[in-house]
Amino acid sequence: MTPQTLAEALALTDDGVGGLTARLTGGFSNAPQSAPQERGAPFGGLMAALAAGAMRQGLGIETPLQSLTVQYLAAARFEDAVFTPTMNRGGRNVAYASVIGGQGDRPAIQALGTYGRDVAGPVLTPLTASPPPVADLDSTPLDPTFGPWFTRHIDHRFVAGPKLFGENAGRTPELGCWMRTIDAAPLDEARLLFLLDGLYPTYFTAFPAPPVISASVDLRADLLLELTPETSPEGWAYFHFTSRDVGGGWAVEDGVAHAPDGRPLALVRQRRKLMPTRV
Repeated sequence: MTPQTLAEALALTDDGVGGLTARLTGGFSNAPQSAPQERGAPFGGLMAALAAGAMRQGLGIETPLQSLTVQYLAAARFEDAVFTPTMNRGGRNVAYASVIGGQGDRPAIQALGTYGRDVAGPVLTPLTASPPPVADLDSTPLDPTFGPWFTRHIDHRFVAGPKLFGENAGRTPELGCWMRTIDAAPLDEARLLFLLDGLYPTYFTAFPAPPVISASVDLRADLLLELTPETSPEGWAYFHFTSRDVGGGWAVEDGVAHAPDGRPLALVRQRRKLMPTRV
């Protein structure tokens, strides 16, 4: 079977009864490439993009996505999943929607979306960045011994290297990386949501190997700029991630995404549940 492309993975088909169907395949597994795809589950960034897409497509929303809050309820299986959106409150300026996605009677994800049009007003953008130009950096595929299957769909270019397994020990656990999807399509809402979860946990840079594995519990993304094909024609965005807290079996991480011209595109915060380690 021909591997599924990202465009195919993001496609949603009306099921005729109020839901939209996505085909989830192993090429977007979060299992390491050194393990069978079935050892993992569909990647959280893909699920977030599908949730937002289902609300927009199923409810006919045309205004920009302002914020997306996702809860990962259970690991989805590699088969068709149905996303059922609801308009909680519509309006010309702001709309509130929700969606539940899953398989059969087993929900895998629920999400809330806030949509609204931009208007003229005060401007303050303290998050503007000036990273090294992406053209000056080499492509850096993740090591397949721990890099998940879904990362085959992402071009990573690290600023100052991947800093894995203790290189940030005693320093701020942070990481800078340019990313785009390998189709090099102009950056859009779905691809940005996909990439906001497109890198390993930043705490990997603070602790020695082997990595402490975790599962995403929830994710919130705030989009700061309406995306057009001219925002990033080649699909690139610069991401800066920081671990805020690790302890008690949990991790909280923050990220910022920037357009190639340095303008802030999005903020993301993710809570992860650390998996028990064997002694």
